[in-house]
Amino acid sequence: MKNLIIRLVEALNDTTIESAGDILDDFGDCNTVEILNWVETYPYRPITQFSIARSIDSIFIKFSVRGSMLRAIYSNDQDPVNEDSSVEFFCQVPGNDKYMNFEFNCIGTCKASKRVSRNKDVTPFSKEELSMIKRYPSMGRRAFNEMEGMFDWELTVKIPLRIMGIDPNHLPKKIMGNFYKCADGTDSPHYVTWNPVKTERPDFHRPEFFGELLFE
Repeated sequence: MKNLIIRLVEALNDTTIESAGDILDDFGDCNTVEILNWVETYPYRPITQFSIARSIDSIFIKFSVRGSMLRAIYSNDQDPVNEDSSVEFFCQVPGNDKYMNFEFNCIGTCKASKRVSRNKDVTPFSKEELSMIKRYPSMGRRAFNEMEGMFDWELTVKIPLRIMGIDPNHLPKKIMGNFYKCADGTDSPHYVTWNPVKTERPDFHRPEFFGELLFE
């Protein structure tokens, strides 16, 4: 099982989402999404990195991706962004039977919910909660059809701890989680993970394969 550290970075307390990426570059815990669990069927692996840290009340993540093909046809939150060029963060607070999925396409459209499993007891985040998840996509926010070529793109997100069910004044020692890169509906479908997922077919909704995210 992999682990990483979510450090408290004071500079994130007063920054804008547009400036947070530079701070994460300097002070975040940098990791790579590179595991091809289903390599025989889905061998394509875009270069995907992320840096993570926190302020007093929020988790910040910066994703950086380089790969072929790029698609972002969904621009409304709770659309199926996993079909676009997307990155994802799933997490679970120890002792809670539900986990959370935060999915983003390359223009920052977000699909998020709390759930027991892929299809059981699913509660989508409200419009108000989604508005609290700040995003800064390097590609801008306008939707576009799939494009061929090589592309570099970044996405920085800010997720308040309270909408995750975490009291900022009483943090747990850790949460469990995983990070993903996928693009189900493109001409180059792929399913890449940070922590290994030992299933027969691609399935990100498997909290038993989450790694440890340690608060510092």
